[in-house]
Amino acid sequence: MADALKLGFSPFSTAPKGVLIVFCNDQLKFGPATRKALAPTGDLVQRAAKAEHFTGKSGTALELAMPEGLKLPRLVVVGAGKSADLTEKDFLKLGGVAMGKVPARAAEATVIAELPERAMRAEQAADLAQGVRLRAYAFERYKTKRKEGEEKAEHRTVTIAVSDVAGTRKALAPREAITEGVVLARDLVNEPANVLYPEEFARRTIALKKVGVAVEVLDLRALKKLGMNALLGVGQGSARESRVAVMRWNGGKSGDAPVAFIGKGVCFDTGGISIKPASGMEDMKGDMAGAACVTGLMHALAARKARVNVVGVIGLVENMPDGKAQRPGDIVTSMSGQTIEIINTDAEGRLVLADVIWYTAKRFKPKFMVDLATLTGAIIVALGHEYAGMFSNDDRLAERLTKAGQATGEPVWRMPLGPEYDKQIDSKFADVKNTGGTRWGGAITAAQFIQRFVADKTPWAHLDIAGTGFDSRQTDTNKSWGSGWGVRLLDRLVKDYYEA
Repeated sequence: MADALKLGFSPFSTAPKGVLIVFCNDQLKFGPATRKALAPTGDLVQRAAKAEHFTGKSGTALELAMPEGLKLPRLVVVGAGKSADLTEKDFLKLGGVAMGKVPARAAEATVIAELPERAMRAEQAADLAQGVRLRAYAFERYKTKRKEGEEKAEHRTVTIAVSDVAGTRKALAPREAITEGVVLARDLVNEPANVLYPEEFARRTIALKKVGVAVEVLDLRALKKLGMNALLGVGQGSARESRVAVMRWNGGKSGDAPVAFIGKGVCFDTGGISIKPASGMEDMKGDMAGAACVTGLMHALAARKARVNVVGVIGLVENMPDGKAQRPGDIVTSMSGQTIEIINTDAEGRLVLADVIWYTAKRFKPKFMVDLATLTGAIIVALGHEYAGMFSNDDRLAERLTKAGQATGEPVWRMPLGPEYDKQIDSKFADVKNTGGTRWGGAITAAQFIQRFVADKTPWAHLDIAGTGFDSRQTDTNKSWGSGWGVRLLDRLVKDYYEA
């Protein structure tokens, strides 16, 4: 992991080391193993809770340095709220809260995985451990020194005390694969664009072969031969060549149609000739968060040996202004044969998706396609940073994505599609234009554009993750600029509905 965290498990009988973290309910009640661990402190916790008005409300914490009676540097009591109401995502959150209370300089911590009514079951303790892992992530590979007071322990060990060590380790194994996928996605989003350009991104996907993913990289010559002129038009102003990476995991029955995930991978987006303002442009290194999610998802599914056939396809380009860059008013012929009038070169992601989605549908004939893209600022205006916008031509797929989002805490909100919006992207000179020409309903007209390239009536959903893919809301399990959003959501979609 990014901060060299070592995660282990022990039985309740093992003496805690380092920072001790325990859980209580909203009545300040503890389980038997926790009461035994706290017995030497007498009524210290109750007195401190009264002084601090701490009641055990979910997500709150009471911190005591050098607690009397314990030969430990710190005691943290984390509120779990009403224990009976806790869900999978709540245990994940509690793990994140617990890890957040471990000081950066602390080399060791012990977390007692127990609620007042009972010890956490193996699955719940594994969710807790996954929350610890996700919260521990930090992208610091380019830091060469720290300021005074920002020092961190070089290696950290967190031991989770559980009632069933073997069962928890078994339950954690698939979650570790998913966490690795989230971390991979976060790393990709956080990388600077001078390091992670299209060819380099494609090269990194090849590392997925280690977990059994078959990877094929389409270079410039192959893309030209396929007629991906919409995608190539976006990248033609860059000194970096465009690429498409095709990743395949065959964990299902031979011959079964795969499920497909497509990602927008604009490794840096200046806006092209329709150049963006300078303020905040540095964030556009994250305009490949959709492709990062698909890459992380493919790792997660393969590493946990998902019983399903999956294809992940990502379009990798860099959108730069140059004498060779495409211009507003240009017309390109997409792989589908449809002609596209370029109204705004900063509406580039949908051009990438147009070719990649058509290619995926025609080549693989999947059961469904889900694309992810940091596509529009308009979706942030509509939904903020809480939900991703979802557009779909299939009610069942949309319902399943909604339920997966609720279960994982990566929610989506369905937005409308309709002929009234579709008319706005009709072009006077070509089959379609790449924007609606107005700021109103911009996320919808972008989705309408993409829908025109969904071949053969394939069930499809488009997730606009502009508000969740990077620089998004900080949570108890994510303090990173690049969130890795979508890996857990889509893994859950596959697990609940499409595995054999």
